[in-house]
Parts: sequence; structure tokens; C-alpha cells
Amino acid sequence: MGRRDYENDPQAPQANSLVPAASVVVVDDTGRILLQRRVDNGMWALPGGAMNIGESLPECAVREAREETGIDVEVVGIVGTYSNPRHVFAYDDGEVRQEFSICFLARPVGGQPAVSDESTEVRWFDPSAVADLPMVSGVRKRVDDWRSGAMPALG
Repeated sequence: MGRRDYENDPQAPQANSLVPAASVVVVDDTGRILLQRRVDNGMWALPGGAMNIGESLPECAVREAREETGIDVEVVGIVGTYSNPRHVFAYDDGEVRQEFSICFLARPVGGQPAVSDESTEVRWFDPSAVADLPMVSGVRKRVDDWRSGAMPALG
């Protein structure tokens, strides 16, 4: 399913859904960050997605990391909360989702990098190498918040 991100865009469609979601910054023992290149937009992104009924947000982060990258993770902290009502995701099926996501910090505990039906590439990056990678603004903000080490303002 295709997706288009709109952030602070007056031409963005009106949101018609709000879905709890989790993303995860996975950092290995050498300080590298795990990223995936998404099928739907070709951009580099953190693993993440919508929470399922019956799971917690940290469980969602663990599941999404495994499904999208092949890496098993353990959540060790929170990077930030992201709920900008002016950031929406428009899907091909007509859903326009308002952003509502908690970004977790995790460490790898097993698995091997592997692509999924949502990714074309999965790689570990040195933090200095991510600045030039193509990313949507919301993912870039999460990565920059992690890189800065500062807890972002709520919002």
C-alpha cells in the first residue's frame, strides 16, 4: 500500500483516523543505528508501525523491529513522543492518519538483518552517515532527537 506523508502542509488532506503506533531506534554495541529502506516511498526509516489489539506499545516496537528488519530487540528507553496533528499519512485506500507515535530506544539481542515485504534494504549505519540519507521529515526528527540525546518537546 502506498503512503504519502504531509507535515505542516496546508494542502494536506483532513485526517480521518488516529492509530497508536511505535517506532524504534535500534543501536548496537558499536553505536550504529539500524535503518530500513521502505518499499512504499524508497526512503530510509526506523522500524515501526501500528499497535495491535492485545499488545503494549513496547511490544509493538519489538514486533515491528523483528518483522521489518529481522532483528530481535530489547526496549531500553524512550526517544520521544510524536503527535503533531499537522502531520498526517495519506494511504492509497483513503485512510488519512494523524500522527501518534512513541519512539523507543532498543538494543539488538538476536537475529540477522533481513528485508521484509515492507523493506528493500536493511543496514546498520554509523550515526555520522545518516545525515545525508533520504528520509521523511518525521523519521529525520526522531533520528535527530536520538543523535542529540535531548528529550524532544512534547507534541
